[in-house]
Amino acid sequence: MTRFLPVETSVLHSPAWFVPFDEFAQRVRSADVATELDRFDPDENVWVPQDTPAIRTPSAAIAYPELGRRRGPGAEPERFRVRFAAIGFAPLYPADGEDFDATRTGVEFTANPYDDGHPPAAAGEPRLVRLLPGVAFVYSPGTRTVYGVVVDAVTRAPIVNALVEARGTTIRDGVPWQERTLTGAEGAFRLALRWEGEPVTGPPPVRVFHLTATERPGRTGALDVRLPTERDRRHVIEIAEQ
Repeated sequence: MTRFLPVETSVLHSPAWFVPFDEFAQRVRSADVATELDRFDPDENVWVPQDTPAIRTPSAAIAYPELGRRRGPGAEPERFRVRFAAIGFAPLYPADGEDFDATRTGVEFTANPYDDGHPPAAAGEPRLVRLLPGVAFVYSPGTRTVYGVVVDAVTRAPIVNALVEARGTTIRDGVPWQERTLTGAEGAFRLALRWEGEPVTGPPPVRVFHLTATERPGRTGALDVRLPTERDRRHVIEIAEQ
């Protein structure tokens, strides 16, 4: 008979759980997603890169169970930030329902101290991180796209990491749809338009798509694109204070 001996165990808690989500394909993406972790140094007021490894759970979540594992006099919560990268994608950092801001460079969270006998003050919650198609995203053959650049309406400077989107409803059954992307380093964007635009009588008959670009609340721009006549045009969306 095999004798089982008790072993010492260690309890690990993750202050945050991240679930990368491919918005174009509408599914969780577990492969080829890299993360970088930073800790905020309040004394120097800077983010400091960390070498703490992430783990991937069987449900494709990314977690950092070692963060916060400390106890003793003076143990305080610490702020961390995770940055995501995936070839062809651009991470959308604001959570669903939060205002977009192009200056957001990661998902921030707090790691509360804990040890084997004392759980953290607050448990980590799963957080969906949407990955939008970037400028270099490889669309399948036949996918209709439009391209262009987002610029400041006054200075004409390109705006990096602006959110470009189109929304509408299908004509037959009125189902809402949306397409989103983020601008690249030169303010360039490439947006898929797989759905139906608003019909406009011809000749020639065209469909109108309403594009908007957002840098932050109060800094937006808009442009109407008519397809197929303007499909190959370089579209310029100007952002200004609203």
